Amino acid sequence: MTFTVRSLRPDDPWDAESCAAVRRAAIPYLVCTAETLAWQLAHGAAGQRLHRFVAERPDGTVAGCIEAGLVAGSTEPGQGFVHTAVAPGATGRGAGSALVAAGEAYLAGLGVRRVLSWVADAECAARFAAHRGYARSRQARFLGLELRRAAFPALPDPLPAGVTLHRVAEFTHDLRPLYEADTECSADEPGAVPVGRTRFPEWLRHNWQRPDWNAELSSVVLVDGQVAAYSVAQTDGVDRYWSGMTGTRRAFRGRGLARLAKLAALRRARAAGYAHAYTGNDADNAPMLAVNRRLGYTEVATEWRCVKRL
Repeated sequence: MTFTVRSLRPDDPWDAESCAAVRRAAIPYLVCTAETLAWQLAHGAAGQRLHRFVAERPDGTVAGCIEAGLVAGSTEPGQGFVHTAVAPGATGRGAGSALVAAGEAYLAGLGVRRVLSWVADAECAARFAAHRGYARSRQARFLGLELRRAAFPALPDPLPAGVTLHRVAEFTHDLRPLYEADTECSADEPGAVPVGRTRFPEWLRHNWQRPDWNAELSSVVLVDGQVAAYSVAQTDGVDRYWSGMTGTRRAFRGRGLARLAKLAALRRARAAGYAHAYTGNDADNAPMLAVNRRLGYTEVATEWRCVKRL
């Protein structure tokens, strides 16, 4: 089949929804909405230079999409990414190849020398990536939890001395303490690209002004008035919940505070009517994988971070 590869039209609601539908079908354990896709193109980090292409069938329907851009905040210049999704019924017909070629050409024009991509841990996906010069680097595990059937423990009552539990919505007048905690925790996360400190205005826009991040469900744990741990909620407004980031500051680790923050967020998500919870961790992030499994998450998918030199 012949596909036409073109830029996604962010002001076209049908175009954004078609792209989001492909991503939901191809990667069902991620939260993706048309509103967020359009918002990212219009308001995302300027340094990312994000661009999206779609592969269009002759009848005008979208068979696949790709996003390409620079790794924002990377301390190494020339780092870029491509993330490809093809509708399950359209694989093996050339849409993925055409999209990757378009994404790589766009990155080459930005001076990218090293491209990163997430590739499913499946034989066909591995062959596709290897044939195009991508080599496996790091592994990530995606875990899922059916909220309506989850046997969550009750929240501790009373909480340990000095510990208080809050919603992020209570802190929207001043999110800088959460920014400092997130910056510290993110620096300790295993990853393929070293990333420097993000400036507060950029962090605020990327984390709390995008439409799918939910301050009402997100949790913050304070110890003696200081932000000690947190769990960020991302939702599709329908039935799907994603843990965007959960972390504990170094001085407070080993006390079960990340689990407390995440448990509170999950319980609120269930009460709000969300049915499916997902999260993802680097395969080497043993502490967080252990927290998630204790909460009842089970593995639903594995992906590889793959790297190519342009």
